[in-house]
Amino acid sequence: MKTTLTVLLTIVLWGCAGRSSQNGVQKSQDSVSTEAVAPDMHNAKIALDFAGTYKGTLPCADCSGIETEILISTDLSFVRKTRYLGKNGQTVFEEKGTYKWNDAGNTIIFNEVKDAPDQYFVGENVLIQLDLSGNRITGSLAEMYVLKKVL
Repeated sequence: MKTTLTVLLTIVLWGCAGRSSQNGVQKSQDSVSTEAVAPDMHNAKIALDFAGTYKGTLPCADCSGIETEILISTDLSFVRKTRYLGKNGQTVFEEKGTYKWNDAGNTIIFNEVKDAPDQYFVGENVLIQLDLSGNRITGSLAEMYVLKKVL
């Protein structure tokens, strides 16, 4: 009786193991084909809720700082307002225009801005101003180039 029970139990377990192995192979084949056609969902353009208003005070060579507010819209438009702190007058400079994404989908580039920083790396609830060549600013002032999302 024990031998018959052992044989039956072995057959049942062996049969179940074969089926899960086959399912595992099938899933593996499915995931390979899915990965080949699926778009990369790991960039700011696709994965983040980037639209909104960002504020902060950026460094300034000849003033106390540049109070900056940038509104980014999903229709590829922007409004940037800046005010130079510590200068005579309280003039707010406003620029409006359109932006495009870089090929990696992680940086926006203001189309109409010339001879000034026009690129911002888009992170989770932050815009990070890049230098004139589109590189991240490093060093002790790097944290000063971050604008935080407020709306």
